[in-house]
Amino acid sequence: MKITKLPQSCLLIETKDKKILIDPGKLKYKDEYFDIWNSVDIILITHKHPDHCNTEVLEKLNSNIKIYSTQEVQDANENLKLNIVKENDVIELDGIKIEVVHAIHGYQPLLKGGKAIYENVGYIVDDGENRLYTTSDTICFENDYKANILVIPVTGHGLTMSAFEAALYAKEVGAVITIPVHMDNPAFPPDFKYIEEMFSKYEVDYEILENDESIEIE
Repeated sequence: MKITKLPQSCLLIETKDKKILIDPGKLKYKDEYFDIWNSVDIILITHKHPDHCNTEVLEKLNSNIKIYSTQEVQDANENLKLNIVKENDVIELDGIKIEVVHAIHGYQPLLKGGKAIYENVGYIVDDGENRLYTTSDTICFENDYKANILVIPVTGHGLTMSAFEAALYAKEVGAVITIPVHMDNPAFPPDFKYIEEMFSKYEVDYEILENDESIEIE
């Protein structure tokens, strides 16, 4: 499984000759990404915030690319053709199983005025050899999800887990490698020293990828 990190929480997953794009957002979008996004098999969107859903670009992509997301995302983007999913649904893609899982977007007063999230999901991509779990922007919650690869925001600010909760969460999930994301918004900057401190304290192996950097997991 090859994982390429794109800006904010966007991931390109390549496995079994398929390409899966997750959370292609507006933040730090570059025109050169269009051809990459337009070459995938499916797109998964976790929630409606524009740093996870670049509607203007998505509307221009090849109509054969199936886009999956929640009813709330569809309601916010009437012109975007979506396949609606909800928690506990399973998407099948030629031997790849994608589980739609629970997520709880944090709240703080800056989300007033229609920005609060009421439908939010994560995804677990299982190709039979690896299970990659991307959590979406979520605070900590009890679950029994298991994956060897965890992709998780660690910036806190009331919206997502901080590095403390994320490190504990990674241990619960059983992740062999954890990839922190959601660190490109200058309004909510990451604390790299704290990330290193918490992940080291709880003995979590992690890899901070630069945008456009890839990692391969066998």
